[in-house]
Amino acid sequence: MKGKCPCRYVLSTVAFVQNILLVYVSFAVCRMAFLFENWDLLGSGFMELNPWDVVAGSVCFDTSAIMYLNVLYAFLMLLPIRLKEKTAWQKSAKAVYLLFNGVGVITNMVDCVYFRFAGRRTTATVVSEFSNEDNLLSVFGAELVSHWYLVLLTLAILWFLCRAYRMPTSAISLAGRREYVCYYSAYTFALLLFVPFAIIGMRGGATAAVRPITVSNANQYVNHPSEAAIVLNTPFSIIRTFGKRAFADPKYLPDEELAATYSPIHAPDSVGGQMRRKNVVVLIVESLGREYIGACNTHLDGGVYLGYTPFLDSLCSCSMTFEYSFCNGRKSIDGMPSILSSIPMFMEPFFLTPASMNDVGGLARELGRVGYSSAFFHGAQNGSMGFQAFARSTGFQSYYGRTEYNRDERFGGDRDFDGTWAIWDEPFLQFYALKMTEIRQPFVTAVFTASSHHPFAVPDKYSETFRDEDANPIHKCIRYADNALRLFFETACRQPWYENTIFVLTGDHTNLSDHAEYQTDLGLFCSPVIIFDPSHDIFPSGSREGVAQQIDIMPTLLAALGYPYPYVAFGKDLLSAEQSGMWAVNYSNGIYQYVRHPYLLQFDGQRTTGLYNYQKDWMLTDNLCGKNLPCEKEMERHLKALIQSYMQRMEGNQLVVR
Repeated sequence: MKGKCPCRYVLSTVAFVQNILLVYVSFAVCRMAFLFENWDLLGSGFMELNPWDVVAGSVCFDTSAIMYLNVLYAFLMLLPIRLKEKTAWQKSAKAVYLLFNGVGVITNMVDCVYFRFAGRRTTATVVSEFSNEDNLLSVFGAELVSHWYLVLLTLAILWFLCRAYRMPTSAISLAGRREYVCYYSAYTFALLLFVPFAIIGMRGGATAAVRPITVSNANQYVNHPSEAAIVLNTPFSIIRTFGKRAFADPKYLPDEELAATYSPIHAPDSVGGQMRRKNVVVLIVESLGREYIGACNTHLDGGVYLGYTPFLDSLCSCSMTFEYSFCNGRKSIDGMPSILSSIPMFMEPFFLTPASMNDVGGLARELGRVGYSSAFFHGAQNGSMGFQAFARSTGFQSYYGRTEYNRDERFGGDRDFDGTWAIWDEPFLQFYALKMTEIRQPFVTAVFTASSHHPFAVPDKYSETFRDEDANPIHKCIRYADNALRLFFETACRQPWYENTIFVLTGDHTNLSDHAEYQTDLGLFCSPVIIFDPSHDIFPSGSREGVAQQIDIMPTLLAALGYPYPYVAFGKDLLSAEQSGMWAVNYSNGIYQYVRHPYLLQFDGQRTTGLYNYQKDWMLTDNLCGKNLPCEKEMERHLKALIQSYMQRMEGNQLVVR
């Protein structure tokens, strides 16, 4: 055996790696063809992009698609069985390779043309989009003729994959126990190595903070949503939206009745009025439910409940708060669109749907129109949770994450990393406060904290200060976050921008709960909405009766500032709404929940299934549905109008006023 090359045992592995690299080359050629064909639409934007961002994004999305397309082929090539050395097996593996990757190439090339009409990469909804069309063959045929050069390029790429495909050079004949051990060990190792690589590639990253990437993540590599198609590829867009329920117009109401019942377009009384050019600071605190705030729960535990947020209790005493306030989703990826763009979560998180590639408005985009600077802060790895992509797509001009924090010599860099998710809240909020002093006023900024999150740890220096005091491990983290907010405001109040700033504080969603009141269908969505105005010249202090929600934050702030242009926001202005007109909405497990004080209506998309007077029956034990209460039909009608308007605008890319 001496002198024999070890590679003779893994001929299929070597061939597999080479063949996968051929697919990367093919996808790169497809991307160049896509850009060339759509240069008049994308060229100017492409020239302004960071080339390394384009490369990084392209490799990320191509890797994900290629791993999905080649899972079966990988197992055919890497399984540690002797049968795969047979010629028939290898020919079958080649056929699988050409079939799946050929489909990937063809869909990429089709989008070179279709992008011009759709404005985005094709998603899994393409079948339903054309299900009622009977002229597709003629249309497709005409496009083939007019784009003959793309047809030839497609055939050339397929020919390249076929001709350059590497077949294992020869079958292996094994003699002796040692050769058998080497053969099976080598392929077992290769297969075990491929599996985690494939999973990481499909997900788009290996860290705990990375969610499986979706089409919306492309926004972090480009400057505008329309440019996201440059780094995306069509197989990825189809695969990652497959099985996701597409938004569909339920057609509850005729268009005239819909417009009269509800519209998300907010228009000022007069265009071009004088604005109050105050800064806006939005603090989104991870997992901050109302239950943790003593000032919001004076009724709990017989009136002796103190909560876990002494600083927020004091802040509430000089801020505008609300008797009932709710989040619009149950995940972090639901909270950001709700708070910053007034988009609630219906059916699927907005981040994970094809509609995430729509043109999207938000606080940053609207205020940017009138000269505001903007920046988003999140102490996790840049790109984590899709926040960077969403921030950029909604108009934030700058993004500050873990990378930017580590570059700031005033702070401890990665020594302040919590080991799982992000920079600890205390140092990152200090970074946030000081960094805002460097931003041109007026500005709008937002920060998303991270420390009050599983695995529920606090920094070592606070291990004795914030300890587990009961069975709920998040409580010490909430105490730590509250103290970090206290220190943030101590630093902020010494900055030159402080007095001219409106602060909004809320949670992204709720978390672990101890009290039954916060474990009901409605209680699970109870999150604070705190608006603090140091000058007190716009927002008065004190608790207001009625209902507030996350999607109300954007329209409330824009109205208070005197924003002079119309915009789309699904929430309401809390300062102008009468108590009887204050409402909130959320969606959970197939049920829409609609709150209009003092009632909660539950609707399954077709009919009302529950109606409760939560003011008298917070535990939701007495279902009043069908008992002829006048509010039931009125609430259902308004909710239907809200859902229908939402679905229409998601389908029609109508989330901004054009």
